[in-house]
Amino acid sequence: MNLSLSNMLGGGSLTLDPDARAYIAAVETADGQALEPAIRTAYDQFIRGCKSDGIWDAIKASCILSGARSLSGALVPLKGSAPTNNNFVSGDYVRTTGLVGNGSTKYLDSNRANDEDPQNDQHMAIYVATAQSGVSGVYIGCSEPSASGATHIGSNPGVGNMFIRNRNTVPDFIGSSSQTGFLGMSRALSSGYGFRSAAATSSVTQTSQAPSADNIGVFFRIGASTGYTNARIAFYSIGEDLDLAALDARVTTLTSAITAALP
Repeated sequence: MNLSLSNMLGGGSLTLDPDARAYIAAVETADGQALEPAIRTAYDQFIRGCKSDGIWDAIKASCILSGARSLSGALVPLKGSAPTNNNFVSGDYVRTTGLVGNGSTKYLDSNRANDEDPQNDQHMAIYVATAQSGVSGVYIGCSEPSASGATHIGSNPGVGNMFIRNRNTVPDFIGSSSQTGFLGMSRALSSGYGFRSAAATSSVTQTSQAPSADNIGVFFRIGASTGYTNARIAFYSIGEDLDLAALDARVTTLTSAITAALP
């Protein structure tokens, strides 16, 4: 029996989840060659884990920006539409740590609008391998800060905090000794939302507003005049409300597995 590499794991067993098989095949097609068995295993276990945790269906637009052999492979969507690449080149991509911005011109358009998910049923998450440096920048989000229904996660290294909004104009400032790793927020109520960083979730009290219609950007808040980041990002996810702790655990395990699999 002839078996394609996309259908096999390390020992040759046919155990790939169907969604993992389709995703891996698309990445390998974009890369022009097969992935290492350990990378295929990491992708498969991540997808299986998200399904087991009950968070897979809430993910509507996502890319694993690490593990693939090429930038083209990294931009294959895990879920939803493929992002539009604005000015990234192959040299910006590192397989173990993801894609790096330049703080001025480079960003991804997720092609998912901020108002595509219900006002009080939305999440955004990223995995930051290298934090923003210098002036402030936005990791993921959209709209001018003053816009009704603005949504974003950003960092201001000068004052040592993160600034976040989830369908509201009022900024919340989160002090943190660590701005790398998993960062995410999820709203299930009109009265507030959860924000997760440094493996802990805090509750933020902010009444929601009707979300703006801008597309959500990664490395830049689309619909704003400022906000590019020079951070390095290895994963993003957008969609409906979900368990941030569960997604954090799955993404952190995924990134660790990719790092361990590659020289």
